[in-house]
Formats: sequence, structure tokens, C-alpha cells
Amino acid sequence: MCCLFASQSPDSYAFETRSIRLNGQSTSIRLEKVFWTILQQIAAAEEMTVPRFISTLHREVLLQWGEVSNFTSHLRCICLVAIETQRVQRGPGPAEAA
Repeated sequence: MCCLFASQSPDSYAFETRSIRLNGQSTSIRLEKVFWTILQQIAAAEEMTVPRFISTLHREVLLQWGEVSNFTSHLRCICLVAIETQRVQRGPGPAEAA
């Protein structure tokens, strides 16, 4: 099992910084490339660009919870929730069904 994780390409967890506007303010967000890929998939499913999705999400979080102390961590958690939601919607895999 560790081979699956150990064999992951270092490029997938390299950081990538992107500039984005959140509520009219320019900022930079630094995430691992794999998270940018997942955010791209989420945004596409919502028929949005990644910057628009992130900006919309940020605005909605502010309205619901107030200021987010670590928005990049929130984005990573959003990616994990999206993956888990997809897994649940697909149903149990062969190993889980046994």
C-alpha cells in the first residue's frame, strides 16, 4: 500500500501560486498542484472558472462564518470533501463491498 503513496510524482505535490481577486482585493493562493487540479474539476462541474469558484466560495464562507483564518486550508478541505462525496455517490468499491 505504501508503494501507491510513495510512488506519487513529486510534481503533483509541488506548490503552485496563483494570483486571484477575492472581493475586489488581489491576493495570492499557494496550493499543491494536485489541489489545483481538483479545484479545476469542482469549478468545471459548477460551470465556473477556478478564480470565479474560489471567489464565490470565499464570499459565501464570509457570509456564513465570518473571516476565515486559513482560507488555503479551507480549500484543501473542500477538495477532500469533493473526493469523499464522489466516492460515496459511486458506491462501495470491490474491496469495500466484501
